[in-house]
Amino acid sequence: MKQAPAGRSRFSPLIVIGSVVIGGGLFLLVILLVNWSRPTRPPVEVVTAALTLIPAPTYTPTQVKAEEEPTPTSAFPEGSSNGIFSVGAYVKVSGTGGAGLRLRTQPGLEAEPEFLGVEDEIFKIEAGPEEVDGYVWWYLVAPFEASTNGWAVANYLEIVQEP
Repeated sequence: MKQAPAGRSRFSPLIVIGSVVIGGGLFLLVILLVNWSRPTRPPVEVVTAALTLIPAPTYTPTQVKAEEEPTPTSAFPEGSSNGIFSVGAYVKVSGTGGAGLRLRTQPGLEAEPEFLGVEDEIFKIEAGPEEVDGYVWWYLVAPFEASTNGWAVANYLEIVQEP
């Protein structure tokens, strides 16, 4: 075997260039094989959201005739007296036969109804009594919703324990 003279490398420039070209080719081949072996992605569909706007509820005034009111037989509910009801007591709507009890802006049958209290709904007495149109009226407020309030006839109220 021949030895290379001192100061000269053992590799010729053609071998170095050839090695770089072959290495680069192998690198590109590996990249191509990796890309081909990857699973294909399904096409992405653009989905348009369907948005339905629902308007907020609004107050609808109703006309109530005085003859639509249930007619109590006495100014005070049966089995109770004016002394049972007092400011701060809790009461429930009772005896309306499912028709509910109208809570009004003022005591009296001619006052505008504000809210319809359903059977067994609980309220707190905040003011009263007021005697108007032959009935005893109490100002009621819902214990968990202060905006639900109004004057109601005592005939359709029953004392309950504090909720």
